[in-house]
Amino acid sequence: MSEKRVALVTGSTSGIGMAIAKKLFEDGFAVAFHSKSSVDVGKALAQNHAGSSYTQADLADQDQVCQLIDRVVTHHGRLDVLVNNAGINAVIPHNSLKEASAKIWRDLYEVNVIAPWTLIAEAESFLRQSSNINHPSCILNISSHAGIRPKGASIPYAASKAAMNHMTRLLAVSLAPQIRVNAIAPGLVETPMTETWTEARKLWQERSPMGRGAQPSEIAQIASMIIASNYVTGEIVIADGGLNLT
Repeated sequence: MSEKRVALVTGSTSGIGMAIAKKLFEDGFAVAFHSKSSVDVGKALAQNHAGSSYTQADLADQDQVCQLIDRVVTHHGRLDVLVNNAGINAVIPHNSLKEASAKIWRDLYEVNVIAPWTLIAEAESFLRQSSNINHPSCILNISSHAGIRPKGASIPYAASKAAMNHMTRLLAVSLAPQIRVNAIAPGLVETPMTETWTEARKLWQERSPMGRGAQPSEIAQIASMIIASNYVTGEIVIADGGLNLT
């Protein structure tokens, strides 16, 4: 069994996930990197972070979701932190109801809601085993401000993140005190996925008190703080540069 505490960060070969994984490594964790693709990047990250690992898994496939937890625990011998960062999006105008097809709803829920739920269910026993009074185990869900405000790239996406937020609160009650469950709800974050989001960037520049989107490292800093806490649970931390205030 690993002497280091182990953190699995899904979708950790780029963007917010990679920033969180690197920060947790700095905080002393052995990191289990994961991605659907980007295998070479994942393997390189694991190699460059001593004691870490990489596992490829498609979170749209329930069998692979279950296998992800099994492989991580088999490799490291324990699991202390689960960060549900991986997710998918769909850009659809909110008034184009028929464009938001049943398939799109199902696809988004499969990855953004059902996969995190399955990962948590599969990880629960291992998280309980590693939990102690000094370091309660921790689940951190990466949600979106779109799950709180009537905003977002599409209604199905926003609704999937709202479901994640409520799931976070429900689990915080049912898994306490051995496992804490929290979420971060970022607004615009400067990642490869948002490079073409010119309207969103303009909105943040003009209306948010901070006048810009976040850097992935700034979301990782919040993640580190929540994971380091022994007390905070059931919180949805909005990180949108104050846009929600305007």
